[in-house]
Amino acid sequence: MLAPTYLPESKQNLITELADGLEPNALTWLSGYFAGIAQGRQLPRSAPVAVPAAVETGTPKRLTILYGSQTGNAKRVAESLAEQVAASGLDYRIVRADGYSTRELKDEHLLYIVISTQGEGEAPDDSLSFVEFLNSRRAPKLPQLQYAVLGLGDSSYPLFCGIAQSIDGRLAELGARRLQDTGTADLDIETVAIPWQEQAVQQARDALKKPAAGGASVTPLHPKSGKVTREHPYAAELILNQPITGRDSDKDVRHLELSLEGSHLHYKPGDALGVWPVQASALVDRVISVLGLDADAQVEIKQVTRPLREWLTRHRELTVLTRPFLSAHAERSGSADLQALLQPEAQDALKQLLETRQLIDILASYPAPWSASELVNALRPISPRMYSIASSQAVVGEEVHLTLANVAYEADGDSRWGAASNYLSNLQEGDRVEVFVEENTRFRLPSDDARDIIMIGPGTGIAPFRAFVQERSAAGATGRNWLFFGNPHFASDFLYQTEWQQALKNGELHRLDVAFSRDQSEKIYVQDKLKARSAELFAWIQGGAHVYVCGDATRMARDVQQALLDIAQQEGGMDAAQAKAWLDALAAQGRYARDVY
Repeated sequence: MLAPTYLPESKQNLITELADGLEPNALTWLSGYFAGIAQGRQLPRSAPVAVPAAVETGTPKRLTILYGSQTGNAKRVAESLAEQVAASGLDYRIVRADGYSTRELKDEHLLYIVISTQGEGEAPDDSLSFVEFLNSRRAPKLPQLQYAVLGLGDSSYPLFCGIAQSIDGRLAELGARRLQDTGTADLDIETVAIPWQEQAVQQARDALKKPAAGGASVTPLHPKSGKVTREHPYAAELILNQPITGRDSDKDVRHLELSLEGSHLHYKPGDALGVWPVQASALVDRVISVLGLDADAQVEIKQVTRPLREWLTRHRELTVLTRPFLSAHAERSGSADLQALLQPEAQDALKQLLETRQLIDILASYPAPWSASELVNALRPISPRMYSIASSQAVVGEEVHLTLANVAYEADGDSRWGAASNYLSNLQEGDRVEVFVEENTRFRLPSDDARDIIMIGPGTGIAPFRAFVQERSAAGATGRNWLFFGNPHFASDFLYQTEWQQALKNGELHRLDVAFSRDQSEKIYVQDKLKARSAELFAWIQGGAHVYVCGDATRMARDVQQALLDIAQQEGGMDAAQAKAWLDALAAQGRYARDVY
């Protein structure tokens, strides 16, 4: 759209630069801000300034919605809440945690926090600084604040929604008044999020003295129909399923290519592809057999009736064991062993069980009666799996590529597997897969193509960096690309080896450091390679390079972060506190980003 002729070119450029990269809510706020300026400038100079009516001290006039999101779910829920608040005519703002000025907290009167839990009860990357501030001695007393917290998590972890409950407790400790109990949403987010939002909107109306609009309705989490979304996925055709590990590898890693032709789906490097899995028929049959149920039994849940087999195949989790189901089964079975695992002092043992055992193990080892409808009600709804996209649309067009590790192992002499990886690995070319794109705005290439980038991605963490290098090559970026990759063995586990070698030859990849941990007596990992290149690495970062980490959150990401802190101390002459501040500053600038799982 052409700018009006009465807008000078210099101002056009400023407006374009200001708007670049802003989210829709921020753009809407700006439009209102400029409209207010225009209205003020049109008033006669002699017009008296309107004085607002006195307001009761401590009465909130605006709601702040703060969100912390690792994969985009909390962001989506927060935006849905903002839509409902806006529809009620309330004044609000929505802010990502790393964009929130903590000095404003002492002046907040109404605050809603939507936050996901990362790993073992930890904050997502974009919320680390906020949580650190909140838990510090610098956090102010908050007697004026009314608040509510909605947590998103995964009940297959012992500390379910741990960070949300921690934040809730800390705000109360600081004197704030809780408006409703912490919402703890499992992977079937809407079950908890929608009623929590309904109550939150009504509480905001009460706090902001706004009566409910007649006939108002709650906005669903994903209201846009006709567009490919999580709830309305696209059936993409599989066009390639190719192993990329050698015969001698202990891993089965696949390169998958899916056609998006006709979907109108678009993605950027750093985004994820959501895949709706289908449970293996062998596992469904085993669950039904162990419980002695009828596969064709009709089960009605929330006015939807399906045969038991269909519920278990497409709509319920069978490979992931959750604490709520374990608790329900312990009560039915009367097992003292299971009851003991659910006690607070047994948290480590429970964690071990949830990580190593699946639903079928519990059903077989601790017999208990379940009817078809009781079972379906007790099991967690199936959720899509997110895979970092391994391609750039600038190169592959209407396709999307994935790097998939097929999870399969033996337990008590029986086969076990991951639901989605087993499903995808066994698909044949021509089969259809239900998919959607999940944006990851925090894991983006620098807007300045002249910036250097450092990519750290062992194992399947290499996926987004394949997309990064493709994108930078297609764009003719002048910045250098440095890749760190690790896996057990060079001969069998060097994922995309020929592509990286060709990229080096073509000048699309400028540095490549690899760590094959089992090819020598002493194990070598990517963090060891970082330290071995400490001087050059630090020089790149101090010269403006962006650092990206993708892969395992529990060990690799922590070890890499510690390596970066060690390098800052060694090469930059910093103490531990200064190194942490340095890395925090890189994260705040968007120059240190992680996509970990």
